[in-house]
Amino acid sequence: MSLNITFPDGSVKNFDAPMSGYEIAKSISNKLAKRALAAKVNGNIVDLAQPLNGDVELQILTFDDEEGKHVFWHSSAHIMAQAIKRLYPDTQFGIGPAIKEGFYYDVDSSHVFVPEDMEAIQQEMLKIAAENLTFTREELPREQALELFKAKGETYKQILINDLPEDAVISTYTQGDFCDLCRGPHLPGTGLVKAAAILNFAGAYWRGDAKNKMLQRIYAITFPDKKELDAYLFRMEEAKKRDHRKLGAELGLFAFMDEGPGFPFYLPKGSILRNQLEAYWREIHTAANYQEIRTPVMLNRSLWERSGHWDHYKENMYFTKIDEEDFAVKPMNCPGGILVYKNDMHSYRDLPIRMGEIGLVHRHELSGALHGLMRVRCFWQDDAHIFMLPEQIKDEIIGVTQLIDTVYKQFGFSYHVELSTRPENSVGDDAVWEIATQALRDAMDSIGMPYQVNEGDGAFYGPKLDFHLTDSIGRTWQCGTIQLDFVMPERFDLTYIGEDNQKHRPVMIHRVCFGSIERFIGILIEHYAGAFPLWLSPVQVKVLTITENQNDYAYQLAADLKAQGLRVEVDARNEKIGYKIREARNQKTPYMLVVGGKEAEAGTVAVRKRGSEESTVMTVAEFAAQALAEVKARGQQF
Repeated sequence: MSLNITFPDGSVKNFDAPMSGYEIAKSISNKLAKRALAAKVNGNIVDLAQPLNGDVELQILTFDDEEGKHVFWHSSAHIMAQAIKRLYPDTQFGIGPAIKEGFYYDVDSSHVFVPEDMEAIQQEMLKIAAENLTFTREELPREQALELFKAKGETYKQILINDLPEDAVISTYTQGDFCDLCRGPHLPGTGLVKAAAILNFAGAYWRGDAKNKMLQRIYAITFPDKKELDAYLFRMEEAKKRDHRKLGAELGLFAFMDEGPGFPFYLPKGSILRNQLEAYWREIHTAANYQEIRTPVMLNRSLWERSGHWDHYKENMYFTKIDEEDFAVKPMNCPGGILVYKNDMHSYRDLPIRMGEIGLVHRHELSGALHGLMRVRCFWQDDAHIFMLPEQIKDEIIGVTQLIDTVYKQFGFSYHVELSTRPENSVGDDAVWEIATQALRDAMDSIGMPYQVNEGDGAFYGPKLDFHLTDSIGRTWQCGTIQLDFVMPERFDLTYIGEDNQKHRPVMIHRVCFGSIERFIGILIEHYAGAFPLWLSPVQVKVLTITENQNDYAYQLAADLKAQGLRVEVDARNEKIGYKIREARNQKTPYMLVVGGKEAEAGTVAVRKRGSEESTVMTVAEFAAQALAEVKARGQQF
């Protein structure tokens, strides 16, 4: 018997049956076999040792693949559990899944884990890895599986088995002296793990229910190479230093109050930052022929029923009553934009109509999900809605894509695009969804922009293109989006008068560039580590006096620079100049102007640029001209 194996590049090779994924990887190259973690067979991920007995599509998964990482980290959870069992034998185990970066295991142990235990667990994991134990799969009848874990004293595993469907395949994986309930797949052996780090200890109720026992959750991460672990830990340290919540407080940008959990307060400096972003937004949108509108923050229930939000988004909305009628605080700006379009009669000659709005929306988030500016309960969204003829779809999508590209390049972000298709909870018929999805594909293909397909993650009313930007330490954030919508124009009976003097239905695009302005500001804070480019910096210039004799000169200098459009503060405190410089540096001030007796007498300033230990003496006019030119250029960095 022979096998025809189709590989991801479309090539087909013939092998003698039976063959395992590992054997096929080895036949391709020893290097691939050494890196192989699991096999993807006809879309299903299986152990490398599983025999292939028919013609299949095959992908050998490595750590470069997200699915390969998942197998690697889930297998590592078993290694960590084995290490914990060796060190603390009375431990029972709950669940131990892979997560986005690494894995965790929930454990029930008489030992209370503390940071001092991290090193011991890590070393025991590396010892198990060095033993290169094979992961062996075994399928068991339900009663035998229950007896096995009862004998091991594993109460939680018995609960998990009892909750499985009657027809479920129950399997275990054993490596050395450790056996765990798991459906797999897993690595061929523990030896593929070369580096490990325990990251954190936390509490977690069994099955997430506060009525159940609190277990200890142990977070960790592993890699096939020590250099990769070192790079990851460096990124994590950088992320801590850049945490927008910490920097937002230190730089006086925003705050959260007990009276409004999840509702951010912008402080004066944060408001300046916001205003600069909004001014930039208005400038580029005016140039792109958008009209700015504003719509109410609260509208009648009937509107949200008509839009579909009442049925598909109600759990995320806030409500009130006015004159005994139900109203909802808007979670999205689009229904208001639609009403603005309906306010006038439109001709085909008017289209496309591009309407932009920086609108305040409210969405209910659970308190545990709140995270600084990244996840809040109210935020401003730079929405725009484009109403167009069907034949204008392609050009409008391309235009929005190019606008988003301009915005991200302005801040030095690279990005990738994902096409998100129809979700389960959606409205509209299949034919319309297919037309809309294909229109997005065609637009992207026509400009040669690569994209990934993200199945089932579209909006409930239409497919979308999501723009995931990459920050300065390699993290990705979903911000911009383009959503193509045939459903809302139908629901709201939107029309235009065509060449034939008859009413026709327009097509609608929903799109954002920044997305949530709050989230975008949080990303910018972390991207720049609070050291904003000159044009965005809340304080662009700090005038520092050496003695109080220069105070009058310093304040007059600041007034002159402010009059020319620069944002300036004076530090005239009775402190040593070295202290003042350190303070200004800690506040990430782009320019420090040191003024002593010589400068005051000559009408000059000693200019020190952020990040430099050197200073340059300049006339006030020279400095002002240089700084204003930099502001106008809106450079990405400073």
